[in-house]
Amino acid sequence: MPNYWMITNRTIEANNNALGNGRSDALSYWTATQGPLNKWSSWKPCKDISVFQEKLAGVTSNFPETSDEDHADQKHVTLFVHGFNNNWADAAGRYEQICKALYSGPKSLGECVLFTWPSNGRPTDYLADRSDAQASGAALADVLAFLYDWLIDRQKAAVRLPSAACKAKMSVIAHSMGNYVLQKAAQVAWTRKNQPLLVSLINQCVMCAADVDNDLFGAGETNDKSDGDALANLSYRITALYTGLDEVLGVSAGLKHFGKRRLGRSGLDQSVPAPDNVWDVDCSGFFQRPAPKPKSIHSAYFDVPKTRDLIRQILRGTDRMVLESRGVTTA
Repeated sequence: MPNYWMITNRTIEANNNALGNGRSDALSYWTATQGPLNKWSSWKPCKDISVFQEKLAGVTSNFPETSDEDHADQKHVTLFVHGFNNNWADAAGRYEQICKALYSGPKSLGECVLFTWPSNGRPTDYLADRSDAQASGAALADVLAFLYDWLIDRQKAAVRLPSAACKAKMSVIAHSMGNYVLQKAAQVAWTRKNQPLLVSLINQCVMCAADVDNDLFGAGETNDKSDGDALANLSYRITALYTGLDEVLGVSAGLKHFGKRRLGRSGLDQSVPAPDNVWDVDCSGFFQRPAPKPKSIHSAYFDVPKTRDLIRQILRGTDRMVLESRGVTTA
């Protein structure tokens, strides 16, 4: 059975040895049994989404059943959405790193699926990447809508046969501008599903270095049908990890939305209310001396062991007050 999973709206390059930077009108689905994952020959295509679903369902059906008291041990199917300035090889390499750190070995959280969108892979293409990110939201929405229908079907089946219940939680890790893709996808998916308020599709959503406006969730507990409202309603809990040391997002704030701060650099806008299921963590202390300074603060969340452990605890569903009292949220 496959160990790695990939969904993409990137085009396939003519020489058929990599995914390109163009945007395809159709999603394609891929699996791999071993790395290196940035090597094209490691990946095998699936005919369509039904084949991909069958393979993934085959793996998740072997997840252990957990009791309500042990819900933190329940395995995940996690979507990882990468950020801007990532060509396909970069995205696959980052995905492989996350899989090795969080989704392998005896402490594996479950299965992780890469969603890679056509980021151009050059810093000078920042604005073009933002355009591709917005357009890719609809593609990711297709994935979320499919998973939503799958979840509902499993819940209905469990009423008739408890053993048919889904054994996995759904979670998302989004990095940088991948959060903008997720933001746009949530709005489309929420609208398609008649804006459901009673079903949480995403159990845990971790927004790392989010390149989105920091008042995204400014509607608070009211329903204004905004992007933030959609994401908050589709998620059980959203955690935004940020640091003021992130100079990449400092540049981002100057390129668009004049004067508005980035969520991944400043945290939630404290002048507006946030939904009760949304919170943030300042990770600056993890990236400062005497701890080893990472090469890139913007992606340090995946490189520094203590922030990786924080992400693990968040995904396991540990209560935020418990995380704070245990010192997991501070260096």
